[in-house]
Amino acid sequence: MARHPERRITPINMPDILLVEDKDSLRRVLRLTLENAGYTVTEAADAREAMMEIARTPHRVVLTDLRMPHGSGLDVLHAARAADSDVPVIVMTAFGSIDEAVQAMKDGAHDFLQKPVDSNHLLLLVERALEQARLRTENIMLREEWSRRYGFPRIIGESEAIKRSVSETQRVAQTEANVLLLGESGTGKELFARAVHHLSTRREKPFVAINCAAIPETLIENELFGHERGAFTGANDRRHGKFELAASGTVFLDEIGELPLAVQGKLLRAIEEKVIDRIGGRAPIPVDVRVVAATNKDLKSAVDKGEFRGDLFFRLAVFPVEIPPLRDRGDDTVMLAKHFAAQLGKELRGREATLSDAARLAINTHRWPGNVRELENAIERACILTDTMVLEPKDLGLVPPGAGAVETLSGLDLSGTLADVNNRALRFLESLKIREALSTNEGNKARAAETLGVSYKTLLTKIKEYDL
Repeated sequence: MARHPERRITPINMPDILLVEDKDSLRRVLRLTLENAGYTVTEAADAREAMMEIARTPHRVVLTDLRMPHGSGLDVLHAARAADSDVPVIVMTAFGSIDEAVQAMKDGAHDFLQKPVDSNHLLLLVERALEQARLRTENIMLREEWSRRYGFPRIIGESEAIKRSVSETQRVAQTEANVLLLGESGTGKELFARAVHHLSTRREKPFVAINCAAIPETLIENELFGHERGAFTGANDRRHGKFELAASGTVFLDEIGELPLAVQGKLLRAIEEKVIDRIGGRAPIPVDVRVVAATNKDLKSAVDKGEFRGDLFFRLAVFPVEIPPLRDRGDDTVMLAKHFAAQLGKELRGREATLSDAARLAINTHRWPGNVRELENAIERACILTDTMVLEPKDLGLVPPGAGAVETLSGLDLSGTLADVNNRALRFLESLKIREALSTNEGNKARAAETLGVSYKTLLTKIKEYDL
């Protein structure tokens, strides 16, 4: 049975198989069979040697004989399961030792193999064991949950600000550089982190996200780097941290500014030397991951205050990418709102929701301090509340800007020709819209011009014309 290494998914950076067999000739044949199929193999000639190797180095699969010197295959099984309850153990048994094989299965062996060993059957059992371990690791990480719901990361927007961020992300994604995403809460930093991963050569490997602000300081090191069995009270099994789970893939460290100083040094070592130490571990473990970090803090200021390590900052900020707040993205706000209304309406109510003219105006003039996350939450709530699937400002919890405009227009001078009236109404509405844009952008004329879709010079002319 042919086996190609590129087909295997290797979730943890460690040798593939620990082979335990006391007969030199058989051990050599089994090793050649496994290595020709693309696996890496570590040998042990008896149970004592095997148990020492298990304590020293984790393996993906243990393949062990049952009867051998200095202990038995059951001793090897128990040692392997004690070190890592998830490691699959395959026992080999000679004819007449079926009772021992049955006992091994009861004690947690993955499967058993009768001697003389059939190479095709051996490779099939090893492949199944590795696949089971892979699926278990993926379930731990839940790394497909986001992708199943939303698919490939899609970044919506046409503003120059977001186009610049997207362009920079596309450029850096194809390199191995560490990326630091900078921006306010809710701007979509994780979306950009996923885009970096999906556009990179690591796209087929895991993407593992961890929010440094959401984990207590006493647990963050364990989450990142894992622990050995017996490292502390309650550590009954070895546990792999996020860096091992993301082997050959990407680790996304959100809110990196909240990482405790004590852990920052260990993170720096993981990035610089590409090794980690599990809590209670006796030997460094090599890791191959790309780090994408994100923060809404001013890390340079934190470095000056001694709250963040300068050497770690410079390692993380090899390529910084600024994610603009929603208020700086002009018409992207309404574009995003339409997208969320269609998507969430279909998901929650079975059909797409749309926005009324008043809702679009209210959305465009609201400041959205919570950025894209706040907008999405508002649209989701509106899709639940609406009766007509045409979202209004009240569904969004917004007050239509210029709500008194109708009353004001009722007193508009209607004398003269239709062209005269149209001209007066146009001037009134233009001045109202410019006031709203200036207010929304806190008087920043450049941003107001971008929001209005006009040049900076045109806006200055209008401000002077309308004496605003």
